[in-house]
Amino acid sequence: MTETQGDTRRRRSLSGRVSAGVLYIALVGPPFLFGSREPIFVAWWCVILGTGLIFAPTRRLLAGHLVVLAVLGFVALCFGFVLHEQLSDHPWIADFNPIWAAASEALGRQLTPSVSAVRGQPFFALGPSLANTLALVLGLLVGGDADRAQRAVRIMAWAGVVYAIYGVLALEFDPNAVLWREKTAYVGSLTSTFINRNTAAAYFGSCAAVWLVLLMSAIRGSLPRGPIEWKNVPGHFAVGAPKRVLVRFAMLFVCLSAMFLTSSRGGTLVSLTVLVVSFLLYFRRDLPRGKGFVIALAGAAMAALLVLQLLGGNIGDRIDMEGLSDRGRLAAYHSTLKIIADYPWFGTGLGTFADVFPRYRSSAISMAGVWDIAHDTPLEFASEMGIPLTIVVAAAWIAALVVLSLAVRGSRREMVVPLSSLAVSLIALVHSLIDFSLQITGYSIVIFALLGVGLSQAIRGRKGSGEGSISVNLNWPK
Repeated sequence: MTETQGDTRRRRSLSGRVSAGVLYIALVGPPFLFGSREPIFVAWWCVILGTGLIFAPTRRLLAGHLVVLAVLGFVALCFGFVLHEQLSDHPWIADFNPIWAAASEALGRQLTPSVSAVRGQPFFALGPSLANTLALVLGLLVGGDADRAQRAVRIMAWAGVVYAIYGVLALEFDPNAVLWREKTAYVGSLTSTFINRNTAAAYFGSCAAVWLVLLMSAIRGSLPRGPIEWKNVPGHFAVGAPKRVLVRFAMLFVCLSAMFLTSSRGGTLVSLTVLVVSFLLYFRRDLPRGKGFVIALAGAAMAALLVLQLLGGNIGDRIDMEGLSDRGRLAAYHSTLKIIADYPWFGTGLGTFADVFPRYRSSAISMAGVWDIAHDTPLEFASEMGIPLTIVVAAAWIAALVVLSLAVRGSRREMVVPLSSLAVSLIALVHSLIDFSLQITGYSIVIFALLGVGLSQAIRGRKGSGEGSISVNLNWPK
């Protein structure tokens, strides 16, 4: 090897470590500063993630990675087209929002119209979407290395434990504060470094899902090869459970405890459901077929309900008193659908929901408070960006879930990263149907980064170890 080749390899190694380090930071840091929801924090994360992309390796990309990047590029192109229409003084095909004509008539002078209900707002609201996209691409590029992908999953899980411990201690010793700020809402519920308890529940549920996958991997690795004799499993670990099994079980318990202490109904129930699904997916080869599988499903569900009963008494009380939903939220969904019906093609403008919603606010919603979020991310996105773009984004999410699901069919050693990514994605997506967790940057960056890592490993599969190879196959496990 010549001196020039050695320098090139060292530079590549250094750039790879830099990009991996940025990815690890993106899996740890976003929840810290109150969920990174403020624009200044979002801007900083865009800078940090963009820096990581500059150094991200591309030599290990397979054809499947290029397909994912092409799909992401198409989504970004559609997104950019809608933004152009909303921001331009001369849109190509979109009609101006009629609110500008009404305002011109009321003021007695002609205002420059816009497709967006609030001029320029889509530009200022672009930050979270940009940060999520950068996190996804960075995870995809760095996650091509199996060791770094597995390290990323473990780092995300350990970060969740740290935030959970802080949340428990803060709830016990300083329940009226979030970090150095006064806590003005959800006093008595664990929020950790987040402002909203529902987002905190989704985050700790996601961390618990990753710890469950890691725990199942450790348990299966400690059992004898061959079919699992479930009746002998408790006795096997009663004799002497390996240290890594005990550690992972303890960390799972910490994250679950933090999740229950949030008192969030939706975040907790969605997370428990995904935990059951993750268990069934991981051990599906070891579960009996037919009626046996139904029994296993029922057993897993009963175990989840038992955990809910033992650790989540506060959540059970909320369900007994308030039910599983509230009239105000259902009425808000109905009002949001009216916005979509009036602006189906290009929406009212990215980030304009809070300005438009008062006009459509149902009388069934309490007059107390400001309803600035729809509590349903797809509905709010459709109201702001239109139905066509919402369909494009939904199709991309479905494709990503299909890729991850196919990867779970592979060997257990190779499914840890894809299954972890699939579990946290399901929690985030399902919870976003009843709340706004994916609209909180401190949570969404973590989810999109882990999604990128999972997709990268799912595509690489068993044959992706050849450095610098480009495959014409997606290399999904068969």
